[in-house]
Amino acid sequence: MNIVVLDGFTANPGDCSWEPLKALGKCQVYDRSLPEEVLKRAQNADVLLTNKTPISRELLLELPHLKCIGVLATGYNVVDVDAAREHGIPVCNVPEYGTPNTAQAAIALLLELTNRIGYHSDTVRAGRWSRSADFCYWDGTLTDLQGATLGVVGFGRIGEMVGRIGSAFGMRILAHRRNAPEKSEFQHVGLEQLLRESDVVSLHCPLTEHTRELVNAERLRLMKPSAFLINTARGALIHEGDLAAALNAGVIAGAGLDVLSVEPPPATNPLLSARNCIITPHIAWATPNARRRLLATTVENIQRWMEGRPQNVVNPVR
Repeated sequence: MNIVVLDGFTANPGDCSWEPLKALGKCQVYDRSLPEEVLKRAQNADVLLTNKTPISRELLLELPHLKCIGVLATGYNVVDVDAAREHGIPVCNVPEYGTPNTAQAAIALLLELTNRIGYHSDTVRAGRWSRSADFCYWDGTLTDLQGATLGVVGFGRIGEMVGRIGSAFGMRILAHRRNAPEKSEFQHVGLEQLLRESDVVSLHCPLTEHTRELVNAERLRLMKPSAFLINTARGALIHEGDLAAALNAGVIAGAGLDVLSVEPPPATNPLLSARNCIITPHIAWATPNARRRLLATTVENIQRWMEGRPQNVVNPVR
């Protein structure tokens, strides 16, 4: 069994172990792979693991030995899953490792927008409090969450946890998903209603042809001028030019983003200079415990596939 990891550094920069994976067969782990390196490195792989390195239809045609693809993530849009299915190659993801930490990160972005903790800490360190004539000061508006409405777009595991945390703050929760359940303790509504009524909109849906640039100028105009937008899912869910324009024009009050459409982003990305836009470098998934869960499930996915009982397959093959 030849196992090749194309881009393992972010999943394990040295604080986790590859040994359980290496116990399954011959295993080569690359920190990262440039596009021109992928074919050579993957040429003899039986199992190919990727996080963000694309696996295209064209590449699959060049990999006759490949039998299984593992994605070191929940989202699997980097793999042409239809082409893999046509070749009889199952694609396995890791759906649950990042639920608590990603939900925590979404709320952290929201709290920074509402309380501006980091901003005010920076002003204190710069000496402003020491020079203040009063015992306190604040810039901008500090926003209560109790009584506000939180709209969660994509009400899967992570979205539901974000909803539960919001509920603990005393927020009203609106949920939207393509297939709403018949019974739920939360109110499920259409996307347009959610955007109109929410004080905070948090995105937790996968990136598909249906959700790409789901948030655009037209939908941003449905939101309240006081509303915040949170995205810890996929950057391409948002039309970034439209969001930057909306922020700068005051169409919405602010945004907290952990993901962008191109990562790392070019310096020309308009969101990097947009008004009241907090951006973190795709770290919601990256706590040590989460990455250990990710690697453990990846090993289990391969073991189950080797036993003929594949799990977490996103493109069922016959």
